[in-house]
Amino acid sequence: MTATLGAIWRHPIKAHGREAIDRVSLRAGEAMPMDRVWGVLHEGGADLAVTELRAGGWAPCTRFLRAAGTPSLMAIEARTDGATGEIELTHPERPPLRFDPDREEARLLEWLAPLAEPGRAAPCRLVRGGQALTDNAAPSLSIAFRSSHDSLATGMGQSDLSMLRWRCNLWIDGTSPWEESGWTGAELAIGSAVLKVIEPITRCRATAANPRTGRIDADTLGALDALGHREFGILAEVIKSGEIATGDQVRLS
Repeated sequence: MTATLGAIWRHPIKAHGREAIDRVSLRAGEAMPMDRVWGVLHEGGADLAVTELRAGGWAPCTRFLRAAGTPSLMAIEARTDGATGEIELTHPERPPLRFDPDREEARLLEWLAPLAEPGRAAPCRLVRGGQALTDNAAPSLSIAFRSSHDSLATGMGQSDLSMLRWRCNLWIDGTSPWEESGWTGAELAIGSAVLKVIEPITRCRATAANPRTGRIDADTLGALDALGHREFGILAEVIKSGEIATGDQVRLS
C-alpha cells in the first residue's frame, strides 16, 4: 500500500466548527490535541451530562447539541488562537464570533440561538470535558479515506460532495475504495506516531448536511445503505506518541 496523510482537521468545540492544521504531535492514549475539548449541552441532556462529566470526564453524544438534529451547525468554521486561548467561529448566516470558551459561555449561546432548530431542545451550557468529547468513551481519532469518499460520491451522482461532511481528524490518500473495512485491529504508522484501529464509524444524519450552507441536500445514509452498511471511516487510538504532518507516508501493519 502506498498511502499518504492528505489532511488533518480538529474540532475544538464538538459539532461546532472545524479547523485544518498542517501538523500535530499525538500522545499515546489521548485524542488529538484541541479536538472536541468543549461541548454544547442542550436542555434535554444537561443535568445527566453534568453528572457524567463529574464522574468520568466524558458524556455520550446524545447529551450535546449536534448537527444530526441541528444541521446548520455543519457550516461553522473555527480558528483557535494558541496565544490567547480564544476561538473564532464563522457561519454564513451569523457575524464572526471571537470568544474565550472558558469564560464567555453566554456570548457563544447568544450567537448560536438563531441557528437552533425550532421544536428541538435549545443549547444551554458550554462545558469542557475531562477528556476529549469524542463520540466514544475511549480517546480516539477518526480517520477517513479519499478513495472511499470519491466512490460514494460517484455512486450518488454528486462529484462535488464535500469530504467535510464526515468531520474526521485525518484523511488518507492512496488506498483502494473501502479497503479500510478490514483494518480493525491493524496498526497504522504515520510520521513518528503509531495508531491502532478500533472499529468502523457508524454514520448519522449529520452527514446529509452541506458544510457550506448547513442545509440537508444529500442522502448519504441512503447511499451507504445501498452498500449494505452505514459505516464510513474508522476510529483509531494512539499507541505510540509522535508527530504527524500532511504528506507523511502511511504504513499498515
